[in-house]
Amino acid sequence: MSWWETAVGYEVYLRSFADGDGDGVGDFAGLIGKLGHIASIGVDAVWVTPFYPSPQADFGYDVADYRGVDPVYGSLDDFDAFVSEAHRLGLKVVLDIVPNHSSSEHPFFKAALRDGPGSTYWDRYVWRDAAPGGGPPNNWLSIFGGPAWTYMPEHGKYYMHLFLPAQPDFNWASPEVREEFVDILRFWAARGADGFRVDVAHSLLEHPDYPDNPLSAKLRPGAAPRHFGHLEHLYDLDQPGVPEIFREWRRAVGPDVYLVGEVYLGEPEKVRKYVTGGALHQSFFFGLNALEWDPPEIVRRIRRAVEVVPAGWGWVQGSHDEHRAVTRHGGGPKGVQRSLALWTAMMGLPGTPFLYQGEELGLENGAVAAENVLDPVGLREPSEGRDPCRTPMPWTISGETHGFTDGASPWLLSRRRPDHETVEFQEAAADSPLKSMRALLAARRETVSGRVGPVRWLDAPEGVVAYARDGVAHLANLTDEPVEVEVEVEAAGAWAPAYATNGGRLGGGAVRQVDGAVRLGERSGVILMKAP
Repeated sequence: MSWWETAVGYEVYLRSFADGDGDGVGDFAGLIGKLGHIASIGVDAVWVTPFYPSPQADFGYDVADYRGVDPVYGSLDDFDAFVSEAHRLGLKVVLDIVPNHSSSEHPFFKAALRDGPGSTYWDRYVWRDAAPGGGPPNNWLSIFGGPAWTYMPEHGKYYMHLFLPAQPDFNWASPEVREEFVDILRFWAARGADGFRVDVAHSLLEHPDYPDNPLSAKLRPGAAPRHFGHLEHLYDLDQPGVPEIFREWRRAVGPDVYLVGEVYLGEPEKVRKYVTGGALHQSFFFGLNALEWDPPEIVRRIRRAVEVVPAGWGWVQGSHDEHRAVTRHGGGPKGVQRSLALWTAMMGLPGTPFLYQGEELGLENGAVAAENVLDPVGLREPSEGRDPCRTPMPWTISGETHGFTDGASPWLLSRRRPDHETVEFQEAAADSPLKSMRALLAARRETVSGRVGPVRWLDAPEGVVAYARDGVAHLANLTDEPVEVEVEVEAAGAWAPAYATNGGRLGGGAVRQVDGAVRLGERSGVILMKAP
């Protein structure tokens, strides 16, 4: 069994985790100092967002050097020290790799601009002639707004960028690009990386003819497409041949290096080919990340995901790209309870759950004033901005920055959080989201021997996730009303509680066992293990 099959991951958004040198930006020194906290939650792996040299147009997802460390985060020696300490604590290290595009400051792109068509580096990026009559080559749009093409008059060509103009897309039809990334992966694996999270893993290739994408049915008749959702992405995303790239990677780095993709394609049927046949080991499941709290629909989507891809998911409630899960789940104590109940459901499914930093604290969105917005998405469309989920981690009760930095103002300014959202407060509290998460992960670890085999869905009321796997059952009531769930008849009375969201108790609390059924309070969950 591979290590990721029983692991729980933890995403660190490095800029906002912990500042070790007082410049207001999170870094490796700060991360090393807080690895003990991460390990204490009970996770097994740390995914770190990009730390490579970058102009920071998209805060590290515009890479200028794939084999270095940006000085704002430290040095290669600091990276090595981080890996060493993580491994000492029993934590695997997963790095973020950005293969779809580079920074416009990458030496390859600068050389392509300097030397022009036919030069050594020109074909490592996507260049096209203007459309007949002038203008961009086709109607493709950037995810960040505007056309996906920028014109370079000195060469009479357009280059493609799925994101910002400062993020030109690589040409993955180029053998040199493929060889380059194999070498990059081997470089970091040799320095101790145990796996890689692949950014926008579904978009590396384009249709070779670059035709217009059809207009979305959501677009008003007669209206011109203005943003990414106004097109059906038949030719710029999810093209044949992309999974084979990841098969090449698997062969290059060996069987023990984990590959998990950001495959943002909606329906599980579209994701399946990326996590089968020796391509990626897993894809994150994003089916809930843009969904308002809707228990029956959540249950339907989880069940469908498991049925279509039985073991290929990284289970998440959020990341650095969406508003925080507790906020999306309704906010306040109710949002925290809903999130914990959903985690109780996710923690027993085949695959690898990933917490986003602060989810162990039940954090809501941070409050960022309009004048302090930095995210290029938020500057274009405030309601979609990612800054609220990227505000600094709150460590201590004292101080304006809650211990994130001892020096300058944080790189991202936000309203001070309430004390109860800090690590210090939750460590001292008799009951807290942090302690509930630790108990949940401890129960997951303790029940690993019985959590094998396929998922058996149990009959349950609408809005309740209920399943068993060999000797373990996970029940999660996502609704706002108490429910009763019948456990398997032949096992009635044979289940022992391993965890419950009311502090691990069955009986007299939010969760209790009655004859052959388990009664779940509103927004609560339980893990049961079959008695010997």
